[in-house]
Order: sequence, then structure tokens, then C-alpha cells
Amino acid sequence: MNDVQHPALRPEAIGELSLANRLAVSPMTRVSAASDGTPAEEMADYYAAFARGGFALIVTEGTYTDSRHSQGYLNQPGMVSDGHEAGWREIAGKVRAAGAAFVLQLMHAGALSQGNRYRDDTVAPSAVPPRGEKMPEYGGRGPWSTPRAMRQDDIDLAVRGFVASAVRAERAGFDGVEVHGANGYLIDQFLTGYTNTRDDRYGGTVSRRVRLAAEIVSAIRAEVGPRFCVGIRLSQGKVNDHSHRWAGGARDAEIIFVALAEAGASYLHIASEGRDWVETATLDGGMTITGLARKVTGLPVLANGGMHDADQAATVLADGHADVLALGRGALANPDFPRRLALGLPMADFDHRMLQPMATLSNARLWRAAGVTA
Repeated sequence: MNDVQHPALRPEAIGELSLANRLAVSPMTRVSAASDGTPAEEMADYYAAFARGGFALIVTEGTYTDSRHSQGYLNQPGMVSDGHEAGWREIAGKVRAAGAAFVLQLMHAGALSQGNRYRDDTVAPSAVPPRGEKMPEYGGRGPWSTPRAMRQDDIDLAVRGFVASAVRAERAGFDGVEVHGANGYLIDQFLTGYTNTRDDRYGGTVSRRVRLAAEIVSAIRAEVGPRFCVGIRLSQGKVNDHSHRWAGGARDAEIIFVALAEAGASYLHIASEGRDWVETATLDGGMTITGLARKVTGLPVLANGGMHDADQAATVLADGHADVLALGRGALANPDFPRRLALGLPMADFDHRMLQPMATLSNARLWRAAGVTA
């Protein structure tokens, strides 16, 4: 590496959370928990490897928040029982002991549920079948079923689930939680016009469609300690609709961002879905969606999408587009990415098998084959 330190290696703060650098591990679905949602022992080694490799912040895979409707996939971890809490406590202890901040992502799949025990009763804002088909890599086959439109008691149950799981996360030793409001899952379904055709206070204008997200963030904030981080992840694209963009562009984005900041969010995590940040982040007029989020809220912003490219990463930070960079596939290929970046070492190539945690070759073996030391 040259004598000039890469900006991603400089310290950063998210509220009360001090980070040694500006590199985070993005949430990635692993489907490697036990059948009842209890985190597996191997998950501790998986997450701790990123901490040992120098990542300052690690966000877990999406974790379901109630035992009725929220689970998206078979073998997805949950945070709804004492057993789940105990399993995550062991993982959190190992990650934090290795020096990283650890954040639990809280997820409700809504209509995009293909592994829920009540698969004949999926719920969503409206009775609109999702676009596309279920994801075979996570055990799904064929078209999505048409969900049932949520009643107020269903909405109340969803909110309570997020809050209860956040409280469990705080008890288990996490530094914070991240509400999954992206990628086509329940909260994003409320935000999206074609999946939310409601005519009550949760539907219609974007300021009403963001209400559920804001209520969840506000309710969590009211129940956890003042130093506990409460972030939210957002995206325009979805796992089943990569090309989707918010109809109102910057205007819609500003309404959403401000509402969540006012609800008490600690940070905004703006994700790409299926494409690079350069393509997904640029709005009409040239401003980036992540830069707009920083400008209108004053909150720290995490950017996701191709951030393993050192030049792009430097530009995103130096030009004020984001505060922290979240790596997905780049982190899977290089759990020691921060160390390699600091030393100017070459990065290992991504192996698609790393996306398949149940494959014969585990991540640990793939990492060793690539010479990774984390």
C-alpha cells in the first residue's frame, strides 16, 4: 500500500458506537441455523472470522422476529425464544471479543416467505402476489402464493415481534439491531406502491406507506437503552424485482429518510440489489441516494454495492456519499479485507460456492484455499 491511508481505514462513529474503521459486513442470508431457528455453533466461527479480519461492524443475516408469519426460509435463525437468545449470546460474545461491533438484523419476510411453518397463511400489506418466483438456493420452488392482506392485529403482532426481538438482542450482548426494510420483504412491501394498495393510514401516499417502518423504529427506540444502536436498511430494488425504483425519485427518498430519522433511527443502510452502487445510487440530477440521505437527515449512512473496489470505496467516502461501506461478496471472499487493504495485499477472488453455506465445501475451507488468514 502507498503512504496515504485509505479513507475506509479511518475511525467512524454511529451514535454512541465507536468503530475502528469504516468497513462493515453486509447482512447475507446463510440458512445455516437449526430447523427451529437456533443459531448453529458454526455460525460463531463464521461471524468471528470477519471480526478477526478487521471489520469494525458486522451485521448479521436477516433473523425472524415472530413464530407466526415472519420467517422467510427454512433454517433461518430466529430471535423469538430463549434458545435463540442463548445461541446468539454465544456468537455475540465471540464477535465482540474479537473487536467488532455486532448488530442483529431483524427481518419479517411478509409475502416473500417460502419457509414459514404457516405457509398457507402468508401476510402482506395487500393481497397482491409477488413478482417472480421463489428462490431455489433457499429451498423455494415455483411462483409465490398470494398473501392475505394484514389486519390491524396482524400489523400490531409484527411491530411487537420486532420490539421483542430487539430487546432480546440487547440482552444477548449485541451493540444494536438493524430493521430490515429493504429487498422486497414486509416493510419494503408497505413502502412499494404496487404491493401496497391499502386505503387506510398505511397506504396511499409515500408518507403513509412509510408509517409501518417508522412505527417499528420508534417502538424499538422506546424499549431499548439510549446507547443501543437502531439502524434500518432500505433499498429500491428487491430480490424479486431488481430494477424497481421509487416512483417519486429524490422526493420519495427524502420523505422516507426524514420519517425514519424522526422516528429515532441511528443510521440508514442503503443497499443495492443485484447491481452496483454506481448504477443504483444515482438519482436524476446527479445526486446519489446515499448522499441525499446524509444531507436531509444528518445521520450516518452505510452504502452497499461493489464496495470491495478500493477506488470506488475511496470515492464514495471522500466525496461524502456515505460514512461506512458495507461489503457482501467482497467480505465473503476476503473476511480479512481490512487487513489486506491496510497492507496493500491482493484480494482473493469471489467463489460462488461461498453463497451456498450448506454446500460440501464450507466457507472455512474455501477461505483456507484462498490463503485467507481470518
